Amino acid sequence: MNNLGAVCEEIRADLEQRNTARDQAIGLSRSLIRHSSASIRAIHRRDWAKADAGLDEVAAGTRELLAAVRDFPDLYHSGYTQDALKEVAEAHITRAIIRGDALPSAREMGVESATYLKGLAEAATELRRFILDIMRRQHGHSEEAERLLQAMDDMYDQLVAFDFPDALTRGLRRQTDVVRGVLERTRGDLTQSLRQQQLQSALLQLERRLDAETE
Repeated sequence: MNNLGAVCEEIRADLEQRNTARDQAIGLSRSLIRHSSASIRAIHRRDWAKADAGLDEVAAGTRELLAAVRDFPDLYHSGYTQDALKEVAEAHITRAIIRGDALPSAREMGVESATYLKGLAEAATELRRFILDIMRRQHGHSEEAERLLQAMDDMYDQLVAFDFPDALTRGLRRQTDVVRGVLERTRGDLTQSLRQQQLQSALLQLERRLDAETE
């Protein structure tokens, strides 16, 4: 028992170090989520300068967060850290799809496989908003909307193929079901818009033919 004080002091020092790292990780995670959300909003506005600047901040914040939890696996795997990294993945994936660029990999972003897939699922649902905005801006169906719908379809096909235990994918199956519902609604909206355009075009042609016959 002579060394009890020394043993406890060593434990106290370890816990203080972990507590400092935890506080830092929580703060960095909150900042990452804010910057990721702001970047996605800029992408929606197609303000690429602001979006890219925001994603640069996200990348720097990601490196800082990973460094803060590097020596503490329990903090790295905590909910707040993984939620922040999921938002990071979503922001980078969304930008790549909208711009038509190659997707960044999980390794490139420093995120785990399951976290990347959950970010991919959220990016897929984010595309619905882009498609609806395109339909409003262009008054209906367009090739860009079709491209994004195809991207959603491809993402769902990949996500549904990850048939692993929930302990490994951490809720991916539920998010994949959400993607399926969003995909079906978006496909329905785009199909209805195309049919309306075709009907309007047919009516316009009929009107022109009738006008020509009465002249």
